[in-house]
Amino acid sequence: MLLTTPARSTPNPLSVTALDPAMPTRQVLSEADLASRWGMSPKTLQRWRMEGRGPHYLKLGKRVNYPLNAVIAFENCVQHVSTSQCVTV
Repeated sequence: MLLTTPARSTPNPLSVTALDPAMPTRQVLSEADLASRWGMSPKTLQRWRMEGRGPHYLKLGKRVNYPLNAVIAFENCVQHVSTSQCVTV
């Protein structure tokens, strides 16, 4: 005779089986994705991080990701109308 355990009535808080639909998904770009988007070397982004330049980034372990909203905000901040005038946002 095979015994089965009853299904849990409450979910295990340590396991994630599905994303919460109320929680927005965070869109991020990898270092290679951002370098490709801007047509530059990933080494330039690495140097910028060391110098404190560029968009805000996330670092989890060795992985570096750039939130898309931070990338867009940075792009808006560095826009120029002419060589002598910055765009005001």
